[in-house]
Amino acid sequence: MRLVLTVLARDEADIVDAQIAFHLNAGVDFVVATDNRSRDGTTEILESYARQGCLRLIHEPAEGLRQGEWVTRMARMAAAEFGADWVINSDADEFWWPRGPSLKDVLEAVPERYGIVEAFWRSFVPRPDDGAFFAERMTVRLSQQAPINDPTSFYRPVVKVAHRGDPAVVVGRGNHALVDSRLVPLHSWHPLEVLHFPLRSRAQWTHKVELQGDAFTKHIERAGTGYHLKGYSALQGGRIDEDFDAMVLSDDDLARGRAEGTAVIDTRLRDALRALRLAPGTDGRREFAVSQERRGDFEMQEPSFEDEAAYAVEAAVLAEADIVRLERRADAFEQRLLELERDPFRRARGLLGR
Repeated sequence: MRLVLTVLARDEADIVDAQIAFHLNAGVDFVVATDNRSRDGTTEILESYARQGCLRLIHEPAEGLRQGEWVTRMARMAAAEFGADWVINSDADEFWWPRGPSLKDVLEAVPERYGIVEAFWRSFVPRPDDGAFFAERMTVRLSQQAPINDPTSFYRPVVKVAHRGDPAVVVGRGNHALVDSRLVPLHSWHPLEVLHFPLRSRAQWTHKVELQGDAFTKHIERAGTGYHLKGYSALQGGRIDEDFDAMVLSDDDLARGRAEGTAVIDTRLRDALRALRLAPGTDGRREFAVSQERRGDFEMQEPSFEDEAAYAVEAAVLAEADIVRLERRADAFEQRLLELERDPFRRARGLLGR
């Protein structure tokens, strides 16, 4: 089996090195990456992995964030040029963690008739920034006891998908689904979780809001996402620092969250990346090892009984959130029908047009 990861990045130098190295050690055979106009050192980091022979780098100079188009290009390339049996389409702030020994092990267990596997976000919250590496600081994860369906929240339950290699695949925006795919999805079983780190520092978040806001307002192919639009509004209103500070989890908040069961200490990624640190001076661009550079074994921490139980709760919360989303879509469809019934001339024009 051959597993290929795709990554779309722009100015992600604080995390992309760790993200690529982690996946190459967790079972990924090869990476296809698109760099879109980075200016912070991201390009040089990706080029260093390309020199190692484990990454194909696409330089995308276009303005605007055409995520679906660019990820689709990479996913097709993964299948057609690099022989991918399975493809994971990831954002730079996501770490796909297997509920088993490796990413390959859990994907190999998928029955042949299924071609799409659903994973879901397990989001880590920002902590006071002492200048340390993000994985050393961000060891607190939200444990969802009930669905958050606010589209402006980072922490609402969200599905991501991995899929079998397909040279004709079309990936939807956000890598949450495939479009008109012949592949059969496997629902209600989530052998992969996605450790998500969207808010790592004030500077990182502010820059991301600026880039997203530019894409929303200047390029018609990119419509706004709820939480990014909220951030862009705060940026325009001069409230971006205050908004970020309000999202940082203090020590008192952490103690209260742990007592309530909504905040969990999760050091898996921190510990994994510690094991992958390169010796100083090994590579001028990279700080983490690919498999042949490791000084020791790399083992994924498998879930305990208690974690399996908590995971089942969050999977149930995800299902509840999906029901709410379906109800909202049904309500919107019903409202549209009512509007058509109230305007017979509009209905007649539609019939004539057809």
